[in-house]
Amino acid sequence: MSDPKSYRPTNLPNDPGVYRFFDKNDKIIYVGKAKNIKNRLNSYFGSNLQIKTRRMVNTAVRVDWTVVNTEVEALQLEFTWIKQYSPDFNVQFKDDKSYPYLAIDLNSEYPRLFISRAKKIPGVKYFGPYSHAWALRSTFETLIKIYPVRTCSESNFQTAKRNKRQCLLGDIGKCVAPCVEWVDQSEHKKLATDLASFLEKSPEEISLRIEEEMNVASNMQEYERAAKLRDQLEAINKAFESTDRFLNQNIDADVLAIHEEITHAALSQFIISSGRITGSRSWIIDRANLLEDESIISALIGKVYGDSIPPSEILVDSLPVDHEVLETWLSEKRGKSVELIQPSRGEKFDLVQMVKRNANQSLIQYLSKRANDAAVSGSALAEIAEQLELVELPLRIECFDVSNIQGTSMVASMVVFEDGQPKKSDYRRFSISDDLDFDDTKAMYHVITRRFKRYLEEKDVDLVDSKIAGGTRPKFAYPPQLVVVDGGKPQVNAAAKALQDLGITDVALCGLAKRLEEVWLPNNSEPVIFPRHSEALYLLQKIRDEAHRFAINFHRSKRSKLMLESLLDDLSGLGEARKKALLTHFGSVTALRSATESDISEIPGIGEKMAKSIVEQLKVVINANKIDTETGEILGA
Repeated sequence: MSDPKSYRPTNLPNDPGVYRFFDKNDKIIYVGKAKNIKNRLNSYFGSNLQIKTRRMVNTAVRVDWTVVNTEVEALQLEFTWIKQYSPDFNVQFKDDKSYPYLAIDLNSEYPRLFISRAKKIPGVKYFGPYSHAWALRSTFETLIKIYPVRTCSESNFQTAKRNKRQCLLGDIGKCVAPCVEWVDQSEHKKLATDLASFLEKSPEEISLRIEEEMNVASNMQEYERAAKLRDQLEAINKAFESTDRFLNQNIDADVLAIHEEITHAALSQFIISSGRITGSRSWIIDRANLLEDESIISALIGKVYGDSIPPSEILVDSLPVDHEVLETWLSEKRGKSVELIQPSRGEKFDLVQMVKRNANQSLIQYLSKRANDAAVSGSALAEIAEQLELVELPLRIECFDVSNIQGTSMVASMVVFEDGQPKKSDYRRFSISDDLDFDDTKAMYHVITRRFKRYLEEKDVDLVDSKIAGGTRPKFAYPPQLVVVDGGKPQVNAAAKALQDLGITDVALCGLAKRLEEVWLPNNSEPVIFPRHSEALYLLQKIRDEAHRFAINFHRSKRSKLMLESLLDDLSGLGEARKKALLTHFGSVTALRSATESDISEIPGIGEKMAKSIVEQLKVVINANKIDTETGEILGA
């Protein structure tokens, strides 16, 4: 880590511009824009930096800047450099699939229609992206029946020209064969232009025009032409039957939405044309190194429209701070006005929410795919062993987390992963008495001690003899190769002391702190920094998050039972036996509150009269204590 004071710049300009931070290897690690370079760069060298920003500044060893004329020029240059250098601390987009586009090369002497997944070529008009290649190919086949433009490669086209013999597509009516001059160059180009217009316009508009031409031809007794127009009309309807409109036909817009979680975020784009969804796409970003003030939506707009023409409307789930500058830049690219809109109600709001739900599903699929990939898990375990300098692969990992609210209802969880996958049958929960008055570190020492005391007691038990004697398999007989604790340096050192006090020296230990996702080892002053996109770090995050989830669920359950016990104490006519029966049967305030007299009377020892009394008393007590009916929490307690 460097000292930012060693490279703090002086004599900074007050102009707009773009700045770049470099690491010790002279690699660009962050690119940013500024309305005022001096003010912006000076903010990086203050004492109140947020955690990830401080980490970036400490990683860098120098910074430079480029002055431009306007904030819009700064925005454009920022997008260009981010695309060129892919800095570690800028938003990094992951797209596990390439989406197909329909493309028309209108700049060519003989324009060509083709399907492309490649990087966009200047001068080529693209339509899409399309979610399903099979649907696009079906549409492609239909389109060349309606507009039989050239689809062959340049080499095949030149071969046909030399041989003066059209290919099969010409023979079957799917190409007008400009290679053998069935049509001249201008006629073919007009056909390609009409096709581009067709893809841009509403199909109803085209269908109406063709239908009018068909009727005119029929009235003039040009039945052969009328029949061809009829076939065209049917083909058009077929081309769009898989994208029937379910939105207002006046909606022509792109929709961008983001679903964010602690470690990752998903971003989705829907393309809406005349009320139809004509294309969709999703990206995943890793938030590990993302600076706190980095705008994900601004980065997404730069990603999507850096190489393409934006529509007149872009619907977003949240407006970026610099939306006015973005609108100016987008308008310049389009040559017409472009507006960023955050809908608050109506059909467009519902549309944004639908895209946001799709972003959520994309993230779920991405994380599930990673979690279930055995090869990825194997490489992650190998990387963990290498980074932590373990003597063997951590085939069994146990992770511990402590959960409480202001020191009350304290619980802990232990989750187990074997071969990189959860082994839920070995999960354990620990209840910690409020009388012990523990903080998080004392609780961690307590729980680790309890778990490994059981290990020392059970490790030498003969499983065969135990089974013969009618016993069960010891629950804690197997030691892990690695213990992970949810927390940083204090929690790790507390767990290390517990193992030391028990004389256990063959179990590795580390902690994973939530804020910076740093891995801490016992008695180390500096954390171990895993690579940002490391599968090992992702696996540790997944294990830590699972332990946290398991602890939280147990904590809520325990708290709910305590609330129910408190509530039952306020009811008259209930002895300990009846209280216990109610507690066992219902388990929470919410469950008891929703119970009817009939439900309560079914409990042994409670008759109809007592059930009625309980229901009536509950109404009084709940109103007096202001109980949250959603959570069961006694707010007035």
